[in-house]
Amino acid sequence: MTNLAAEIEFSGIKPLHVAIIMDGNGRWANERGLPRTMGHREGAKAVSRAIESALDHEIKYLTLFGFSRENWSRSPSEVSAIMGLLRLHLMQDVDKLKNEGIAIRFIGGRDKLPADVRDLIEKSEQETANNQRLYLTLAVDYGGRQELTDAARRLAKLVLEGEKSLKDIDEFLFSQHLATYGMPDPDLIIRTSGEQRVSNFLLWQMAYSEFWFTNVHWPDFSKKTFDEAVRIFQRRERRFGS
Repeated sequence: MTNLAAEIEFSGIKPLHVAIIMDGNGRWANERGLPRTMGHREGAKAVSRAIESALDHEIKYLTLFGFSRENWSRSPSEVSAIMGLLRLHLMQDVDKLKNEGIAIRFIGGRDKLPADVRDLIEKSEQETANNQRLYLTLAVDYGGRQELTDAARRLAKLVLEGEKSLKDIDEFLFSQHLATYGMPDPDLIIRTSGEQRVSNFLLWQMAYSEFWFTNVHWPDFSKKTFDEAVRIFQRRERRFGS
């Protein structure tokens, strides 16, 4: 644990699972008169800081919304730059993740991703699968509505094939067919850059999540920002509808 995290006294229970909607790369770049691609480059550095912060706080699950299904509508040059950054960091960082005890997992579609990126994703998942210090999930080509639709389609197929009946379908069975099966729902969802919407992210899983919105653009997201989010979470009383 870093000195910064160690110096902060927390009275409440820490979140087990933190999810982050990483927003503001483009705005960060625009405010500085830089190409949007520079915002994505700096945003990649913030990903490393978020991972380090999660490790400092001994948080078990960290989920990052990196690229939504809707993001394909951006300019081809920007999409190419984002895919290039993903490719670069999968090539450079997997050994480090493995050595630090981090298991990486991707949720979302893969068909639209470049073939070499798909291969790198599969390799990174396989090489870190046995790690247990931190479960890092990256949502790429992800959409919450699509995830729910896919789960409903899989359950419908089981019913049609006679493997399940309608009375078998409950919340637990439905959750078994989500991309996040095996993970706890996020306790805390953070969104950066001042926006206050969920943007089709983890729609089922966020049912009882706490939200924290910050005006900080994602490239400026720091360990101090992460600490503040955890501290605010610990001050809240979670009632789960009771």
